[in-house]
Amino acid sequence: MTETFRDRWRAWRNGLIGDPGFQRWASRFPLTRPVARRRAQALFDLSAGFIYSQIAQACVRSGLLERLAKGPASVGDLSALVALDKAATRRLVRAAVALKLAEPAGPDRYALGVEGAALLGAPGVAAMIEHHALLYADLADPLALLRRGGGGGALAGYWPYADGETPDPEAAAAYSQLMSASQAMVSAQVLDAYDVSRHRRLMDVGGGHGTFLRAVAARAPRLSLSLFDLPPVAARARAAFAADGLALEATGGSFFDDPLPRGADVISLIRILHDHDDGPALDILRAVRKALDPGATLLIGEPFAAEPGAERVGDAYFGMYLLAMGSGRPRPVREVIGMCRKAGFSTARRVSTAMPMIAGLIVARA
Repeated sequence: MTETFRDRWRAWRNGLIGDPGFQRWASRFPLTRPVARRRAQALFDLSAGFIYSQIAQACVRSGLLERLAKGPASVGDLSALVALDKAATRRLVRAAVALKLAEPAGPDRYALGVEGAALLGAPGVAAMIEHHALLYADLADPLALLRRGGGGGALAGYWPYADGETPDPEAAAAYSQLMSASQAMVSAQVLDAYDVSRHRRLMDVGGGHGTFLRAVAARAPRLSLSLFDLPPVAARARAAFAADGLALEATGGSFFDDPLPRGADVISLIRILHDHDDGPALDILRAVRKALDPGATLLIGEPFAAEPGAERVGDAYFGMYLLAMGSGRPRPVREVIGMCRKAGFSTARRVSTAMPMIAGLIVARA
């Protein structure tokens, strides 16, 4: 191929940035010093990110952050809580301070930091931090994971449906609980961007324990609501709805083998498509289309690939997570829209969300 101007510019830029002499000059010159420091920090973070994540995991698992949320505490008090000696506790808390999970509150005394407060305010994040132990085990050798084409490790075993297996009730309960913990943030993005109260009946396909349905019920109490999921998952959802006195329905079945119940004028797929490879994902969309009358609506809410400002979430995080899981991949919005049209939907469009790194939204019409 002919070398383009952009190719030549890129080669010049990379040669300059990678030159040790230029790096030393940039770090000393007043106008470039802030940029040089940011780049150095970003490069270090790239190599040290695993350590940061493990510090966060230790703070979550030990209960350190929950204790600090109740008020400042001394190292001695925290030592008893986390079952470490004072020296080890002090080292952990100072690491937490460096990540802004905690902050100093006096001599050998610490309080909750801004990032710690944000983490506790999003319970799904804490749940994912603990869950990531499985992912990190699979990523101990990322090239080996890539060479075998994904799956076959700890994370794949956690998600049995990724291998086409019907999960037993215990496995279904474990992964459904994790999905439920992290669903609130996604639900808020979808429901802030789209007014579901305009509809009559909503069915959430792959709805798990009904976290999304509960969020919908709070926004649109007159809307008739139901979910469809694998039988052991739907059974737990029905029991939870009954225990809470909620008039929400849950139907058990497989969207690959069983026809979806009809009657809804809006169906939601919340973090469902990206869990499946292209063929099964298209099958899901076709099953949804068959269950909808002409003019009815499909909502697709999940993180998408190639989203400006959210590339790390879609292409890096979910790219590797779904590979380790053994099923699915993050897709750009344009690709999902194309799949909707191929499945028989008349239109499909992106609807902007406030935080696309958490979830984007596509609205399709049957």
